[in-house]
Amino acid sequence: MKIKFLSLFTMAVLFTALASCKNEAKNETEAAEAEAAAEVSTEASKYMVDKNESEIAWEGAKPTGTHTGTVKLESGVIRLEDSVLSGSFLIDMTSILVTDLEGDQKTSLEDHLKGTVEGKEGDFFNVQKFPTAAFEITGVTEKDGKKMMSGNLTLKETKKNIEFPVMYEVAGNTMTLKSEPFTIDRTEWGVNYGSKSVFDNLGDKFINDDIQLEFTIVATQQM
Repeated sequence: MKIKFLSLFTMAVLFTALASCKNEAKNETEAAEAEAAAEVSTEASKYMVDKNESEIAWEGAKPTGTHTGTVKLESGVIRLEDSVLSGSFLIDMTSILVTDLEGDQKTSLEDHLKGTVEGKEGDFFNVQKFPTAAFEITGVTEKDGKKMMSGNLTLKETKKNIEFPVMYEVAGNTMTLKSEPFTIDRTEWGVNYGSKSVFDNLGDKFINDDIQLEFTIVATQQM
């Protein structure tokens, strides 16, 4: 009985450790009140976003599986001064793409996400009314050996502050800024379609509140 108990205890510890690692890797953000944007002096190096090389990868999930895709940036600028970053970006919500489907299924999901289907405009992002989203950097700090970027994310005219791990490097006149995968709770920005935390009696027809995001931004220095 003692051996059995120890075995069960070991399994419980292992399961807890695995669950803990999974949650840590998930980088789940907590939306907070918007903060003041970071500021640097006029002497800071200025980098303009290359919208052809920059994108945000997304992943959404439901009980029957996941969907993946990308969104492009419309414009943006990053300023760097003595390791202090500031900047802001416009996200082109009309560029939402689905990458795990093809043909009519791909088109159908993209149209639903964009809100270009009559009668379903407000289900997700309603790009006809809200063609762009925005992000502005409010700070970068060190936490547990990682750089943590905080910033105001504006979706559908709702602005919330979030924080997630990033890394950046400058090679020549090019800056590359990347995030680790992180999640946001879409309902914090009023994207409520299929959310069991908002609607009752959805059964297994719900869509997870969390959306996983991962961005890659490439920017060129302006002389």
